[in-house]
Amino acid sequence: MKKFSTIASIFAVSLPLISTGALAAGGQATTAQAEVVASKTKCEFLPEAPDKHVVVKGDTLWGISSMFLKNPWCWPVVWGMNQEDIKNPHWIYPGQIVYFDRVNGRLRLGNPGGVPTVKWNPKSRVQGLGENAIPAIPASVIEPFLSQPLILEDNDLAVAPRIIATKEGRVNLGLYEQAYVRGELDGGTSFQVFRPGKPLHDPVTKAIIAYEAEYLGTVKLEREGNDESDVHTFSVVRSKQEMAVGDRLMPIPPSPILSYVPHPPKEEVDARIVSVYGGVGSAGQNQIVAINRGKNDGLNLGTVLTLYNYGRVIQDKTDANKSIKLPDEPIGELFIFRVFSNISYGLIMQVKDIVKVGDAAKSPR
Repeated sequence: MKKFSTIASIFAVSLPLISTGALAAGGQATTAQAEVVASKTKCEFLPEAPDKHVVVKGDTLWGISSMFLKNPWCWPVVWGMNQEDIKNPHWIYPGQIVYFDRVNGRLRLGNPGGVPTVKWNPKSRVQGLGENAIPAIPASVIEPFLSQPLILEDNDLAVAPRIIATKEGRVNLGLYEQAYVRGELDGGTSFQVFRPGKPLHDPVTKAIIAYEAEYLGTVKLEREGNDESDVHTFSVVRSKQEMAVGDRLMPIPPSPILSYVPHPPKEEVDARIVSVYGGVGSAGQNQIVAINRGKNDGLNLGTVLTLYNYGRVIQDKTDANKSIKLPDEPIGELFIFRVFSNISYGLIMQVKDIVKVGDAAKSPR
């Protein structure tokens, strides 16, 4: 993971203002991709932006950006970050200061104390994940969703190891209780347990595009089956809900990286809300929704989309009751943090109305 070094030097970051089709204040994007993205977006500073902001623990890159920019997700665009930077974002730390140079229309990052700043060189990077670095978005909101494969395409649970019995014939399993499992473990010893979930239907085509499994907890292998028996013994080490015969095991995925740089999609995206996590019909700020677009549509971690209330169809009584679709109304922003082939999970960052199943999520304008 790339970050700003705070040892023996300061990396000053110049963020030139980029408007539609042009680079202002003499700034230049470092890649062709940034130029293409910039041509499709408009990144402007707020008229009431402060002169500076001292970074404190609990800040997020999104929150700091919202103090200076009309569109908080815009800062990687004005920064001129390329696709590799987006995959491995830079970090900033409590105690550093974000300065607003109003004369030149730039933001600068530095340390207090009067140490001269130097221009940030994208080739001078320090590897490693800083413990105290601030995240792009509130990590605590999405952490539970990062290690749980909520979306299972092609119903992968059908071939996963399964609980076939409980000790002493109990109906449900709780913490520290034992479960008997059959199926290929492929060398794994720790698994998450899921219950086959409901199919998710595309709001437009009505086709099943994925299955949303219900996460129940975590089990650990105690004793592997031998040649005489292919039954494995597991114990429950974490329990969110009670487990039962028929529930399925999935390997625990690697620990995810929690910093995603916000950026617009490279291609035009016109998605619809498939579901609100938790089985309810509507959502608000800091809630999780799934959309009917994923890796196959060019989405990746950190993609930002604009949320719209999908315009309803009405009968125009002034024109012989002709059916007319009302315009989609922008209501907020969605930050994509988990991506599958044909579906993605997003965190609602800012919203001024409720988000409903069937509402739209599109490329920012």
